[in-house]
Amino acid sequence: MEKRVLGTGFSVSSIGLGCMGMSEFYGPRDDSESLRVMERAVELGVDFFDTADMYGPHHNEELIGRFLAGSKAPVHVATKFGIVRNPGEYKRSLKNGSDYARRACEASLRRLGIEQIDLYYVHRVNPEEPIEETIGGL
Repeated sequence: MEKRVLGTGFSVSSIGLGCMGMSEFYGPRDDSESLRVMERAVELGVDFFDTADMYGPHHNEELIGRFLAGSKAPVHVATKFGIVRNPGEYKRSLKNGSDYARRACEASLRRLGIEQIDLYYVHRVNPEEPIEETIGGL
């Protein structure tokens, strides 16, 4: 698998695994099947998984956390914040404030069961909140 440099710190597989559909949007979820897909992706050389706190909501990060806890594979994780949903609802709002960014990051770290997120970014920018405040929270 080819690698690409991400930022200045590390390289990732040129093909990543987008995990959104493992939690919703494309029919019923099957956690066992999703865990097998993650395992197979790693076997094929994929070492970059993409998720967001709003997928599920929260289920997707928890699912990836379960995979990471049971695997020795060196997987890099990208996750996002900023779109807020309540479980069972599709209604969305945007939150990008510095306090929210910090709380969302801490919650993602807990759900993923990791000490650092390799790529953490804003899912949707809220035009009503200054981007400088958002960045200040990161």
